[in-house]
Amino acid sequence: MAITNLFLGTKVRLVVEDPQVEAKAWSQWLRNSEYMLLLDTDPPVLWSEKTLKDRIEKDLEESHEDVFYAMIRTLEEDRYIGFLAFFETFWNHGDAWVAIGLGEAEFWGKGYGSEAMHLALRYAFNELNFHRVTLGVFEYNQRAIRSYQKVGFVEEGRIRGEFLRQGKRWDMIFMGILREEWNNNNPFQPG
Repeated sequence: MAITNLFLGTKVRLVVEDPQVEAKAWSQWLRNSEYMLLLDTDPPVLWSEKTLKDRIEKDLEESHEDVFYAMIRTLEEDRYIGFLAFFETFWNHGDAWVAIGLGEAEFWGKGYGSEAMHLALRYAFNELNFHRVTLGVFEYNQRAIRSYQKVGFVEEGRIRGEFLRQGKRWDMIFMGILREEWNNNNPFQPG
């Protein structure tokens, strides 16, 4: 059996970074209101680099075994482009939620997010022994939905008209993937 670097793909790698470096990247990304409208149901808010660093350090102090958080870094340019996290982990059921965001718009729609999600799912299913991974996505974020489908997620439900964004009601879509689905149909699997 060949040992694989779990957090290394062909385009990206998952890393944990110093809070100052992470805060600097986040402070840039949060200036892009389009990114914020794709990431969160809350209204976009600007944060200073110092405030972000303080929040990141506080989160690190309070973090526990139910959260896995990593930054996404490109291999070619060695540049931070986003984040990925598992949360609300239910170890007894082998279940967790996942969140991903690419803050650098020039990398949207080019397979970086799909590969990062693949790395996360490989880790979740092969190392953490998860049975399922779930995520929520906004109805209007069709690029993300296509990316999740590419990796193997399927729509499992939706909450109609859950939130208001720029004067219109939108659905929240829930998608999931089971370990056996990922193992059987993963386009990123070798062979």
